[in-house]
This record gives sequence, C-alpha cells and structure tokens, in this order.
Amino acid sequence: MGVRRDLKRARQRTDLVDRAAVEIVRDPTGAVREARAAPLAPPLTAGSLADLPFTHAAETPDAVLLRRREQGVWRPVTAAVFAAEVAAVAKGLIAAGLEPGGRVAVMSRTRYEWTVLDFAVWAAGGQSVPVYPTSSAEQVEWIVRDSGARFVVTETVANAATVTTGTAGHAHPPRLWQLDADALADLATLGRDLADEELAKRRGTLTPDTIATLCYTSGTTGRPKGCVLTHANLHAEAANTVELLHPVFQAVTGRAASTLLFLPLAHILGRTLQLACLLARIETGHFPSVRPDELRPALREFRPTFLVGVPYLFEKIHDTGRATAEKMGRAASFDRAERIAVRFAEAHLRRFLGTGKGPGPGLYAAWALYDLLVYRRIRKELGGRMRYAISGGSPLDRDLGLFFHAAGIVVYEGYGLTETSAAATIVPPLGPRPGTVGRPVPGASVRIADDGEVLIRGPIVFGAYWNNPAATDAVLRDGWFATGDLGALDDDGYLTITGRKKDILVTSGGKNVSPAVLEDRLRSRSPVGQCVVVGDNRPFVAALVTLDPEAVAHWLSVRKLPPDTPLSELVRDERLRAEVQKAVDHANAAVSRAESIRSFALVEGEFTEENGLLTPSLKVRRHAVTAAYAAEIDALYGKPA
Repeated sequence: MGVRRDLKRARQRTDLVDRAAVEIVRDPTGAVREARAAPLAPPLTAGSLADLPFTHAAETPDAVLLRRREQGVWRPVTAAVFAAEVAAVAKGLIAAGLEPGGRVAVMSRTRYEWTVLDFAVWAAGGQSVPVYPTSSAEQVEWIVRDSGARFVVTETVANAATVTTGTAGHAHPPRLWQLDADALADLATLGRDLADEELAKRRGTLTPDTIATLCYTSGTTGRPKGCVLTHANLHAEAANTVELLHPVFQAVTGRAASTLLFLPLAHILGRTLQLACLLARIETGHFPSVRPDELRPALREFRPTFLVGVPYLFEKIHDTGRATAEKMGRAASFDRAERIAVRFAEAHLRRFLGTGKGPGPGLYAAWALYDLLVYRRIRKELGGRMRYAISGGSPLDRDLGLFFHAAGIVVYEGYGLTETSAAATIVPPLGPRPGTVGRPVPGASVRIADDGEVLIRGPIVFGAYWNNPAATDAVLRDGWFATGDLGALDDDGYLTITGRKKDILVTSGGKNVSPAVLEDRLRSRSPVGQCVVVGDNRPFVAALVTLDPEAVAHWLSVRKLPPDTPLSELVRDERLRAEVQKAVDHANAAVSRAESIRSFALVEGEFTEENGLLTPSLKVRRHAVTAAYAAEIDALYGKPA
C-alpha cells in the first residue's frame, strides 16, 4: 500500500494534522463566505531572498542543493559552489553597470543557469524580469520597454535575435548576453576585480519590501501586465508552503526529498517552487521541456520523490499507459483497471478521512491484480520513487486524481495566480479532497463575493501592476485581490473553482454555463488535444475540439492505417469521432442536461503559442479561437441539435 499506509501513520501525529487548521466565517444564511489560515512560517522581517545562497553556504557549505546534468550525469552542486557562482555573476552585473533597483530580463527555458541568474540579479541589488522563451519580438519589445530592463540574458541565438529585432527601435536597446555562448562565464570575468565588500553592500540595502521581480502575466487577452512582487511576497509563499507540506512528506516517505523542476521559470509557479526547494534544501534538478515524451526519460533517470506539474502532464502519462495497453491488445484491461482505481481510491479516502468503510476484500484483490499489471508501470514512468505530486495551473480531472492515488501517487491540487505569488490554496497533505483545490495556504484568506468571485488576501498578494494604476485599482479592493474566478467554499474551507466570470456562457434559453468544468474533463480524455466550449447566445452548448498528434499517431498505428493520413480525412472519420464522443460523454457526466455539450466539431490543426491560440502557460485564448473558427462554430448551429 506504500504511500497510503504511510499517510495513515502520519495522520495519527497530531503535530502534523493540527498545524493546518482553518478558521471558517459564515454569512447570516449559514453559507461559508470566508476561510482564513494562520501562518506557519514567520514573516521575512529583514534582508531579502538574495541572502539565501550565502546563508546556506555559511551554515552547510557541503550540503547538496542542486544537481546539474553534464554529459549525461547529474552532478551535485553544493551550497558553497552555488553561492560562489551567484556571487561571481552578481559582480559581473554590477561591473556591467546594473544599478540598485535596475532590471534584468531573462529569456530562457528552465535550466540551472536561470537559477544562478535569478539570485545573482538580487544579490547585485536588481530586479529580475522573466520572459517566456517562446515570446514574439512584439511581446519582448513591450516587456523590455514597459519594465525598463537595460540588460537581457537569453538562452539561444534565436532568442537573442528576437530581442534584437524587438528592441531595434528603442532609444537605448538593452545589452545582451547569451547562455549558450557562456554568458555566465563572461559575466564572471567582467566582475572578477570587484571587491566582495561592494557585493555585500548591494545585498545589504535590500529589505523584505524591496521589489524582487516584475512577473508579466501571459494574459488571454490584451497586453501582459507586470505584477510587482516583493521579496516578502515570494518568501511568504515559499516558506509557508514548505512548512505545510515538507514535514508531512518527510514523514510519509522516510527519505530526503528531491524534485525535477521542468515548469517554465518564466511562470510564477516554477519560480516559487525553486525558492521553496532552496529554502528547505531540497535537491533540485532542471529540465527544459514539459513535453511528456521528452520528460519521461529524464524522470526515469533523475528519479524524483515528488513533482509539481500541470494537469496536461498527468493526462499524458495516463494516456501513454492506455496507448501501451492498446498496442498489447489489453485496452479493455486498462479501462477496467481505471474503473477499479477510482472505486478503490474513493473507498480508501473515505476510510482515511473517517467518513466510511475502506475497500472490501474483493476490491482489494482487484487492486492488487491491477497493481501488478498497470499501476506499477505508471510509477515506473515517473521514476519509480515518486510518492506525491502537486498539480496546478488548471483543475485536474477528479477521476484522474483518483487513478493516480490508487497507483500509489497522491496528487494534491493547488490554485493561484501570478498576482498571488503562485498558490493561494492547496490541498493539505493529510486532508485530501479530490475535486477541490484545497484550503488557503498558511497566512492567506479566501472570500467568496456576493457574485461568486473568489477574493484573496494575505502577504502573498502582489502590490501593484507596474505602470498601470487603473488595472491595479480594478482588482485590489480593501486589501482583497479579485481573481476573476468563480468558486465556492465548503464547510471545511476547501475551495472549488467553477469557472471564470468573463467566460460564463448564457444560452439563448437563459441557461448560465461555465465552460471550465466541461473543458477540463473533455481535455483529460484521449484523443482530445485542446477544446473550447461555445454557446453564448446560442440555443445549446457545443465544442470545438482539436486532436492530440500523439494520440492520432497511436490510433492510426493500432488500426494499421497509413501514418500520413491527412487530418482533413481524420476529422470526418466516424470511428475517430466515436472516440471523441466518449470524451464528450465523460465531460457531460459532470453537468446537467441543459449544460451538456450537444454537438462538437473536430477541427484541423492545433491550438499553439505559435498561432496565437494558447498563452505560454498553455491557457486557451478563447476570443482568438472563436474568431479563428467562426465558420466552424456557425456550422455547428446550422445543423439540427
């Protein structure tokens, strides 16, 4: 039983259970309107996050903080070595002319050098400005101009060319370095004559309220806005989540924690995960891709004990397992294993939480059989040592979470935004509740407004949008941040997200429909790639669906069809449409008949960053999609429902 047995043992420790208590506030009708969590970590009262590498180097110089992949080997990086590299690069930035409070943009995939740069910018008294490596020249132009960054460090020649093109019209184009051309070594050489005292002086001027980063939202509409996050904001997020999760996970696994960081460091979730791991001295490796086919070999090689990912990763691991079973002629066995997993996990959770009986002998026997046949393969795909994971970015399908739970990997969900320094809520490790995004992180409060909007308050909430007071005033109200998301709190303070205010569809029959629930469930089933639910001012709800290329290749292979079959033929193939209909049926099971998808269109192509239909954080740009596929949407409603 592995992790489930250990969780039960950990739950018996009151010192771990009681620390996650939440205060509930009800309105006069008895409905839960607010949940408040006391902080677990003391606030940052002096200094800044720039001190972290140097503190570790002084206290535990030989402790391994990171692992860096070189020539196929994950080599350890000690606290002393990491601090020395940070100091050398920070001196180079000062020598290059970085002023206190100056900004340095970093345009790179996730890699070890990004982490060095982040702390080096802070140690030099500066502020980092992350830029997605897939950003266009126009996007780079806006971020560099709006932030006032005088320096940009890119990863590749192509990134550097994008920056050069985008900033060509600037009166003072930024100075450029390139990681693939030894940027860190060049900076270290530039600053080799700078005295240690100058670096210490720069670092000493920073306070908790000093701006640490301008983190630009990827935005589904309009220009990105720069979220002003201080060292205190980031510390509150990282320190409190570490105090909530790390003691429990240590008790559960009985081993030192380690993780492979593959989320983009341009995204706030990746940044705060990195900070949390360094605070807790959790060994961390870096990997530059979130693509499951590229990531899986790295997971088997690094063998992390936990991961932080997005639902897409868990969906693809599940789909790969099913595809493998289908190739072996065992698709029906996998489907039964999935049904058993959901039943088993539900029963186990009821017993674990004291709300019902656990699995009976027959269900235990079925689970044991499929653990040999299916579930252990899932664990192997994730490196074999992983016992828990955190999923964020968008809701994880409840049944998918239960499937992983039965496979011995507990997936905890969280919810947050750039404006909340990443997670504002997270499922407490000893109180799993699939289908929710958890309770407020320690130190934060969540309130439900009269119109159902989720409001957040606490030290994790940002202070302003850079150079945009109107946008700031629109979302910060009496200390509360208005998220734009709709949700509800249950009697124990667990939050469920039901949709986005601006995305609510109203059919011509007057039915309000939140597309998020349908889209999340639809996207969780192969062969669906991406999808958009439509129906505003229409007689019924429908959907645009793209096909996942890997799923299509597998589908063709199993049926001995030509691998180069044109997509224009596939979208009309009734056998493939029948597979998509199963995914639609799964989505519809979560809603009423009036809210269900009555028709769908398989469309050619994909929603990608490159064609402007996805944000860098993989969120669908709804308005762009509906504009691009206006004819297909009209055709859906030209047919009988």
